[in-house]
Amino acid sequence: MGADVVADAAGGRLPPWAEATPARREHLARVAELLDRWAAALGLSDAERARWRAAAWLHDALRDADPAALRPLVPPECRGWPALLLHGPAAAARLRGDGCADEALLRAVAYHTIGHPELDELGGALYLADFLEPGRTFEPLWRAALRARMPAARSAVLQEVVGARIRHLVGSGRALRPETLGFWNSLARSPVDP
Repeated sequence: MGADVVADAAGGRLPPWAEATPARREHLARVAELLDRWAAALGLSDAERARWRAAAWLHDALRDADPAALRPLVPPECRGWPALLLHGPAAAARLRGDGCADEALLRAVAYHTIGHPELDELGGALYLADFLEPGRTFEPLWRAALRARMPAARSAVLQEVVGARIRHLVGSGRALRPETLGFWNSLARSPVDP
């Protein structure tokens, strides 16, 4: 069943347990379009492009669900997370329960909001597409400029976005998740493309 859920999502069909408003579905479609465009530009196979689209459609599948209902679904290490962050780990848990065994895709969905040092290329691309999709209204010119550099300068863009998000959290006096710090440290140790 896991492969069916992923294949359906690649085609824009959410699982029956998804809770996504029409506006959220528009966001998911924009993220999927970005990821598919980037995957094509990278010369990825049709199967890999489908996997990237599936991650896009699934990352916010539970974003509009009641966080109190999500908390029991997430792994114990995520139960103390703020309510607004629970939808990623909850969606990954539901996908795993549906038989999805693609650990990289599950990790990308679970950590798309905060990052994680073990995110692969799909995970980094999902993190970026969620932040850069053209429906986001905060700093639209900056985001458009970053989108224009994708996917050729994806490492540099990812460092810029993660750095900006960390600065925003620190500037607003909010705590940083250890996964976010690990994500940043893994990026800082990696070579940056132009």
